[in-house]
Amino acid sequence: MWIHGGAFLVGSGATPIYNGARLAARGDVVVVTLNYRLGVLGFAQLGLARNGALRESTNLGLRDQVAALDWVHENIARFGGDPALVTLFGQSAGGMSCGALLGAPRARPLIRRAICQSGAADHVRERADAREVAERFLAALRDPTPDDLAQLPLEVLLRAQREVQSTRNPARELMTFLPAVDGDLIPEQPLRALRRGAAAKIDLMTGVTAEEWKMFGVVDPGLGRFAQQDLEARLREALPERYEHAPRPKRAARELQDALAERGAASDARSAWSAFQSARMFVRPAARLAEAQHAAGGAVHTYVVCWRAAAAPRALGACHAIELPFVFGTGRHPLARGFTGIGFAAPRLTRQIQNAWIQFARTGDPSHNGLPSWPAFEPGRRPTMLLGAHCELAEAPLDPDRQLLARWSGESSRGSGASLTSS
Repeated sequence: MWIHGGAFLVGSGATPIYNGARLAARGDVVVVTLNYRLGVLGFAQLGLARNGALRESTNLGLRDQVAALDWVHENIARFGGDPALVTLFGQSAGGMSCGALLGAPRARPLIRRAICQSGAADHVRERADAREVAERFLAALRDPTPDDLAQLPLEVLLRAQREVQSTRNPARELMTFLPAVDGDLIPEQPLRALRRGAAAKIDLMTGVTAEEWKMFGVVDPGLGRFAQQDLEARLREALPERYEHAPRPKRAARELQDALAERGAASDARSAWSAFQSARMFVRPAARLAEAQHAAGGAVHTYVVCWRAAAAPRALGACHAIELPFVFGTGRHPLARGFTGIGFAAPRLTRQIQNAWIQFARTGDPSHNGLPSWPAFEPGRRPTMLLGAHCELAEAPLDPDRQLLARWSGESSRGSGASLTSS
């Protein structure tokens, strides 16, 4: 069952890239895609504001996803599916949704396996943070009563949504409308539940792309002539409050660039900012998810997608979302051709990724004859499958970046810490 991404603001399960026909045919599996409420309609968390006057209005987008899980359990046998073998998978906000649902007691019994692609369990707001965003949204609507709110046109709601988003500090609040701890569907931070073993019986796979943030860097006007002082200025905005043990920006920039050089990556100012954002939003959350699941005795496999965009290997590289046409086998679609190219390597990687996803859905282990041996994650070696033009197993790829963020946040001394990205 596929959950689409789009920063909890945009997207559709009917996007052509998500056509499940080829994946279903390759593996004799049933592929279900869905829609869910987005933006303020799905994640304004109004039930936490106004002293609970709208108490049933929390995590509505996630509740739509749970309703889809219910539907699958009740009906999928009619399509040849097995309701006891439901694999939830999603990318970006869809992967974050999968991670959030692992923290939902109502959803866990409906999930046998989960694949979190470029999205983990860190992006769930604490109750107080979610309440503050909800109050900002209601203030933008000029504080309507519950009855008046129900009558407001969609255009008015979206105008208020844009107003709230425009006031955020993008260096500290990358997404505004997110899942939240509401005391009901999500009673606590999902990682806490996972560390206690609440999802230990759910087989898990999680991974990232090697250069996630390059997708977003293309539309960042500030990266045109990005110099060392620009890197330090952005780190100054991003580090306070969030990274309690981080050094001052100048030294932080140097440590970040040294970490990149250690793993042989580009370390100029622009590349360093991209790597920081990739690690902050995707690499470290995926690692935390794997660590939490392993600590509780659950099985987890990890991967990094290294395929670089055929049309822009330097500008886009192995960017966010690049694995999607390989997962769904839709690389020939015009929307995907710039990612996959037209050579022989892309169809081979499609077979390798699809077979891994299918094997995982069937058995909980993505290993198959077309890939090197793929052992389960363990914190010491951190075995990770690199999925690209040539697939190979690596130990702890991207680890200097991950370790740096863990140290800056204090996790290396505490063993576990607060979310790096949820507030």
